[in-house]
Amino acid sequence: MQYRGTYIQVDLKAIAHNTRLLRAAMGDTPHMMAVVKANGYGHGLIPVAKTALENGADWLGVAIPEEGEALRNAGIDAPILVLGGVNEKGAAASVRFDLTQAVFDPERVYCLEKAAKEQGKTALVHLKCDTGMGRIGVRNEAELQRMLAAIADCTHVRLTGAFTHFADADGEDQAYSLHQISAFEEMQRMMPDNILFHAAASAASFRYPEARYQMVRQGIALYGCPPVGDCPPVKPALSWHTEIIHIKRIGPGDCVSYGCTFRADREMRVATLPVGYGDGYHRALSGKAVVLIGGKRCPVIGRVCMDQIMVDVSSVPEAAVGAEAVLLGSQGDETLTAEELASWAGTISYEMLMAATARVPITYIT
Repeated sequence: MQYRGTYIQVDLKAIAHNTRLLRAAMGDTPHMMAVVKANGYGHGLIPVAKTALENGADWLGVAIPEEGEALRNAGIDAPILVLGGVNEKGAAASVRFDLTQAVFDPERVYCLEKAAKEQGKTALVHLKCDTGMGRIGVRNEAELQRMLAAIADCTHVRLTGAFTHFADADGEDQAYSLHQISAFEEMQRMMPDNILFHAAASAASFRYPEARYQMVRQGIALYGCPPVGDCPPVKPALSWHTEIIHIKRIGPGDCVSYGCTFRADREMRVATLPVGYGDGYHRALSGKAVVLIGGKRCPVIGRVCMDQIMVDVSSVPEAAVGAEAVLLGSQGDETLTAEELASWAGTISYEMLMAATARVPITYIT
């Protein structure tokens, strides 16, 4: 239930369009993974996963087994890769829900072997290679050989893939990414050739087509944020809406919000909106962002509060209580993108897409 007019809207038709467009752009690459971790980048785990699978994706990527469990409980039987590491309980869950698990140390392989043996199943794994991200993964031939030996030592663990991740795929200096490609291909030569190799996520899938291998992992592009200029015209799927709950007039010298950081230098009409950092609207947007009201850009003035923000609607004489305000998305001829909000908040589009908290309901266009 939602009563205050503040909500996220996700256009699943845009997700479907983006999936088809990205799949076609990958040419003869056999597989495409839709990365749906973190609640589908804030768009909704299950609706996005189902839409992507219906429109060309054949794998799903999650960060933790809990996300894979939710997908299985929703009736999804497509291959699901858990991209992150797991503890002993997580390993058991990956086996129980038939998830393919990323592995990068022998201890985790033996956890999976124990769980699979107890459950009478086979644990499927993809070996993570750290070619320069510096996060998780085997880093050299010695570590790789130890992992291959551990997997060979386990009768209930089967290696079905290997992958890496680029650290700077959208950067200007391509030398580092080319080094990562070379390092990964060197590791590939030490592994069985009948497994699934993958490296490229959204940016690299266009900038380094040679790194598509047997599968690409589409994340941010799937949700309508082009990571590089070579990306086809994907459509943003998420918009954030609220409504005006109060309008007042203030005069020169009047202050707005905490700390009196905004002081009017003229007569103004100020609208209050029922949304704040308690909803995930970043406090860092204070005095920097705009919202769309009446198809016009209206500045956020003063500090963002936990539950409310104030905006200058002096340029929108028709603005009234109950009128729609768009925090992210389009209204009339104007658009606020996730990239634009991110620039004001000093972050990246990913964080803006998944910023909304649990008290902001999601509605869907199907």
